[in-house]
Amino acid sequence: MLSMLAIVVAAGCTPESGLPAVADDPLALEAPELARVLAAGEVSAEAVTRAVLERIAAIDESGPALGSILEVNPDALDIARALDRRLQAQGPVGPLHGVPVAIKANIDTADRMATTAGSLALADHHARVDAPLVARLRAAGAVLVGKANLSEWANFRDLGSTSGWSSLGGQTKNPYALDRNPCGSSSGSAVAVAARLVPLAVGTETNGSIVCPAAVNGVVGIKPTVGLVSQGGIIPISATQDTAGPMARTVRGAALLLAAMQTAPSAPIAYAAARQDLSGLRLGVLRDYAGAGRYPAVEAQYTGWLAWLGEAGATLVDPLALGLPDGLGRAELDLLLYEFKDGLEAYLRDVSIGPGSLRELIAFNEAHADVVMPYFGQGLVVTAQEKGSLVDPAYQAAFAASHVAVRERLESLFGVDGIDAIVAPANSPAWRTDWVNGDRFHLGSTGFAAIAGYPIVTVPGGLVDGVPVGIAFVGQPYSEDLLIDVAAAFEARRGPMPPPSFRPTTGR
Repeated sequence: MLSMLAIVVAAGCTPESGLPAVADDPLALEAPELARVLAAGEVSAEAVTRAVLERIAAIDESGPALGSILEVNPDALDIARALDRRLQAQGPVGPLHGVPVAIKANIDTADRMATTAGSLALADHHARVDAPLVARLRAAGAVLVGKANLSEWANFRDLGSTSGWSSLGGQTKNPYALDRNPCGSSSGSAVAVAARLVPLAVGTETNGSIVCPAAVNGVVGIKPTVGLVSQGGIIPISATQDTAGPMARTVRGAALLLAAMQTAPSAPIAYAAARQDLSGLRLGVLRDYAGAGRYPAVEAQYTGWLAWLGEAGATLVDPLALGLPDGLGRAELDLLLYEFKDGLEAYLRDVSIGPGSLRELIAFNEAHADVVMPYFGQGLVVTAQEKGSLVDPAYQAAFAASHVAVRERLESLFGVDGIDAIVAPANSPAWRTDWVNGDRFHLGSTGFAAIAGYPIVTVPGGLVDGVPVGIAFVGQPYSEDLLIDVAAAFEARRGPMPPPSFRPTTGR
């Protein structure tokens, strides 16, 4: 498991977002400092949990009505009180003792909260067993305060989807400008952290579903190496690409949550205190990402971010040529369709209340189309149903042309060129939510890493048109410790990130 738990808690009090770190406002504290005061008994888990629930009621359900929390845990206060009693009798349970955490609604929790993927079809589905990552969070002392809204079925229902919308939760809003999209699929997880509803949240990613919402909503997101965090108990899309990952206001907070979530015993991450000196590191500067040149304001920010990294001592290899194979997008989609059918069919067979197969899910959606499909359909689900099994030559060809091909290219790039990490802008400014035309992804830089299963850390860089844009760092498998170091050094150079203001619009 991560060896840096105590160090992160002790060293992670980074000022951010202009919020005063005062004892009478525990939600103003960044996650490692909150964990410290909770473990020391300076504030009770009950008080912190109550503050979270009150803020959810005031901001998420009322006020700007962000819609980031799909369901509040009815037992949250009881869990917090039990942790307070435990602290008095035996000391803290673990490194997250009393810290509130929101869980994406496609992750199993064996409690009174449903696991729905945002779908009306699974509204009454309650898991019998915690996902392994959830069991680890409970063992670390976390208070699971609620399930976060998401793009329905983790944004794998239709190519014309609108991110942040689900038939159960409706539309999640971007807290920086309420008419802007929060990106998906981990929309609710990112927004809940950005709006200071919770200090920590868990998202999941297949391709972009942690990186994009984290960047668009101005929070830190870590998409770990596939396999570092258990895939068990997560409603699946792709066994090759799926992973859960942490979201937090700062790199330290995300590292703390990742430490508690990690399950891969063969790759413990030894992480020490933050380093400000990046001397000796070679960072490849990605220039041919999708959307390059379309956003001069983002390019200008990127130039400034690279200067900060150079000032910190890093050697910038600029430009970096990825040289990815043609037809990669089509091959990846084919892989996802095959694996979605295989994985979801297996998951649904264990669902006691709800559809037991893709065919039954399709029929349910058609029968409830007025509620489930008012804006977009289920084309991806239908196409997946038509696919064969994972022994089909077409699947094997897609796997070779996507996952294998990209891994081989990246292994060569990191090995021959001696690159320690790849750097790129993470996102364009958030687009306006549009239920008629769907999403408008105009900039993307990390899809290749998701396809290969490589780790990504994204950090807010600043604002463009009043909404956040971020930087992404991609590393070799199980290099999360290195990426966290680089990301923390960048974050320190950036300084405080402006907090969300819940404006109705940016006016642009």
